[in-house]
Amino acid sequence: MTYHDRVFGRDKTTTQGATRVEASTTAETPVSPVKERPGAKNRPTPKRKDQEAARRRPLVETDRKAAKAANKQRAREARLAQRAAAERGDDSALPARDRGPGKRYIRDRVDSRLNIGEIALPLMLVAVIVMFVPNPSIQSLGLIIVWAVLLIALFDAIFMWRSTKKRLIQKFGAAPRGGAGYAIMRAMQIRRGRFPRPAVKRGEKID
Repeated sequence: MTYHDRVFGRDKTTTQGATRVEASTTAETPVSPVKERPGAKNRPTPKRKDQEAARRRPLVETDRKAAKAANKQRAREARLAQRAAAERGDDSALPARDRGPGKRYIRDRVDSRLNIGEIALPLMLVAVIVMFVPNPSIQSLGLIIVWAVLLIALFDAIFMWRSTKKRLIQKFGAAPRGGAGYAIMRAMQIRRGRFPRPAVKRGEKID
């Protein structure tokens, strides 16, 4: 082996050995984790537009929810107020079929008297129950009672309407349109279930 070969061979071996040692050292040396310093941000600074969006978004969502809840509450209160006004007989809150002085007078005339139609429904209910008794005679009796009560209540309502119509013509010059059906239907209802609520007591004189 010549001197040249010995020199270059030694250099090659030395270089490879140094490379292996360096690689081994690099692989074995652990990378120390970056420690978070107390008081430091330890994160990238967010952009200004991201900061503004983060501040603005919850406020907008909260405002929308609050506004929606407030609108809902106001609508509910308005409905309750209108319902209460309608039950009192306030013309501005009543549907068209109940408005006007003529309709108010009809209601007062009906509510001031004892109408057979008020007790017709309970009597008819009892008669219908009797009809389920497994006895042909009792069933026939129940059917007769149903028809009798219905006819008597109807005749009573018609009689009431005729006298009410005369008073309407005297007071207002004419009866309101649909007044007959309005009076008869109200007379056939139980007093507690009438709408608007009765404004006069039973037995009170209505001129």
